[in-house]
Amino acid sequence: MKPTDFAKCFSSYFTYLREERGVSENTIKSYRDTFVQFFKYIENTKHIKVKNITLATFTRELVIGFLDWLQKEKGVGDATRNNRLAAIHSFISYVQDTCPDNIYEFQRILAIKSKKNETGVINYLTLDGMKLLLSEPDTKTQKGRRDLALLSIMYDTGARVQEVS
Repeated sequence: MKPTDFAKCFSSYFTYLREERGVSENTIKSYRDTFVQFFKYIENTKHIKVKNITLATFTRELVIGFLDWLQKEKGVGDATRNNRLAAIHSFISYVQDTCPDNIYEFQRILAIKSKKNETGVINYLTLDGMKLLLSEPDTKTQKGRRDLALLSIMYDTGARVQEVS
């Protein structure tokens, strides 16, 4: 069986991510997971097996259908949808530069916008709450003085627990 143009580009894309872009393993895993889901979507809706996918298979409508499927069928939120879109955009940007045969369709895919995320309300302690928290450590003991110092540093700098410990 002769490899498809997609198979060649897809394999070289992950090598490019690791060796030339130096992206983290977590990013590579996230992108891989995106395409695993994308392949399932293509097989289930378009009845195209992974081994038969070509670059011509990638259309704006297919990608939008995939993103809608993720949200409606899989119940993912806007942030996850946007992460999946970023992975597809990254691949399409790479393909556009290395295999520009379908450049018009690739540009149509790259024009798909991310959804706006609703930002949650940031909760914070009131001044009285912070005073109460800082009064808790027992300053008569060494551990209590240490705890007070750590809490004070975290409060003054806005540091997270992971950044202090």
